[in-house]
Amino acid sequence: MSSADRSEAPIYASLVQEHGDVLAEVRRVAEQALREAERAIDFSDLRAPVAFR
Repeated sequence: MSSADRSEAPIYASLVQEHGDVLAEVRRVAEQALREAERAIDFSDLRAPVAFR
């Protein structure tokens, strides 16, 4: 829901007042989890092992 939609939806505004902006918080936590997952599975620093001779 965009900010324009929120200003036109008094029910949404009252729910945000009572409970906080749950959708924005969920979005923030999801983005944080995605960044953490990307770091956890980042194999770009790994190099192929040197073959033994």
